[in-house]
Amino acid sequence: MANVNNAQASEIRYLNPPTVDVKKKKYCRFKKLGIKYVDYKDGEFLKKFLNEQGKLLPRRLTGTSAKFQKKVAQAVKRARHLAILPFVTDCMK
Repeated sequence: MANVNNAQASEIRYLNPPTVDVKKKKYCRFKKLGIKYVDYKDGEFLKKFLNEQGKLLPRRLTGTSAKFQKKVAQAVKRARHLAILPFVTDCMK
């Protein structure tokens, strides 16, 4: 019985877990690279902050500081309004 439970527990799979390594120390990529402006017209860069359904990833997963998380959120909203990014999707990446 224990082998059956372990086999079922190990077979639980999620769609695609976030590609954030738990062991690494998180850092704000904007502060590290000296980026001061988040460009809403750069869809490929903004996709790094979205999950597969098109939702924004939280700060605790991306490591982005609060100041830049607000700027990223605003840029994503603007890109969605201009149809650079989709509002909702089945599989974006």
